[in-house]
Amino acid sequence: MNYSESEVIEYIEEEDAKFIRLAFRDAFGVQKNISIMPGEIHKAFKEGIPINARVIRGFDGSSESTLYLKPDPSTISVLPWRPDSGRVLRMFCDVCDSEGKPFEADTRNILKKAVEAADAAGIEFRFGSEMEFYLFKTDDEARPTKIPYDEAGYMDIAPLDRGENIRREICLIIEEMGLSPERSHHERGPGQNEIDFHYGKPLKAADQITTMKMVVSTVADRNGLYADFSPMPLADKPGNGYHINIFAHDNEGNDVVKYAAAGILSKIKDITIFLNPTDASYNRLGNSTAPDKVNWSRNGGSELMFIDEVGGKTRVELRSPDALSNPYLVNALLIYAGLYGIENKISLPEEFSQESIMLPKSRKEAKNMAANSEFIRGILPSGIIDKYIS
Repeated sequence: MNYSESEVIEYIEEEDAKFIRLAFRDAFGVQKNISIMPGEIHKAFKEGIPINARVIRGFDGSSESTLYLKPDPSTISVLPWRPDSGRVLRMFCDVCDSEGKPFEADTRNILKKAVEAADAAGIEFRFGSEMEFYLFKTDDEARPTKIPYDEAGYMDIAPLDRGENIRREICLIIEEMGLSPERSHHERGPGQNEIDFHYGKPLKAADQITTMKMVVSTVADRNGLYADFSPMPLADKPGNGYHINIFAHDNEGNDVVKYAAAGILSKIKDITIFLNPTDASYNRLGNSTAPDKVNWSRNGGSELMFIDEVGGKTRVELRSPDALSNPYLVNALLIYAGLYGIENKISLPEEFSQESIMLPKSRKEAKNMAANSEFIRGILPSGIIDKYIS
């Protein structure tokens, strides 16, 4: 719901909030925030709260040393783990320049522009997210170890699955914050867990993943654990994926997601560095059931893309992104690649027909693909491209 400024102020008073966290993210999707007192909320809405652009990755290329955070009132929520008296609220923010214009390298703004492009084309995208993470024990000084919290396997139950109560607490907190977790379970690796979300509009889907990662890390810490989202926390075990379920319809309700899927397949090598941003990302690809080829199937094995048709609805699951990618940037790129497929009515190749075409095998190869891509240069600002390929 898009609350007005007066409604936000009323909500702050009702919740006895003493601090408001204004959250934003750097070029790689790492959440940042600044806390303000309730008396500053009018200034935040009208002028924005200043931040030092020079020390934020992706913002340091700005011609202005100061940028401004303007809160999105539709994202307001209470941080449930903070005190009941003197509560803390959180709102996601858009980053603006001194004239109040959206800052081009703010990845939330990049996603908004992608949604606008889809709207102009008469296409609605929806995304569902599946995020994996490991829970590790910490030592006596609360530093993370590589000792898994349990030795359970895929969809095991307690007592083998010691993360059951942790996941339950995470899901209840996320739900209390107004978001919609769908499922949770133990994954294949020891101490590895997964939480899935219902599909939603692209911006909300990215906000959900950002919130989820914050909640997971907080709940893990409160339980004396460490949550690890890196692509390959343990060299000989399954990596952490960020699987994305994609739905797309035109204004007349026609399912156009297969065209979108074909467009994504055609651009996947160009966008891989943004879906898999670290060196360790390429250790995950091709390991266990993580994909390393540009292909698709109806079986849902180790292919890049799984296409499921049930009850007249088509769901496309992209399985290459990992949990350290920036969900705002990922969703934006999938929209643009999907639109390319829809507008050009690109057909899917034959199932398994592209088995010989490989995803980039290293970060260096992925960077070179993006650096030489006209598609990437046409949709992303140079400040973001430079951060990923430098």
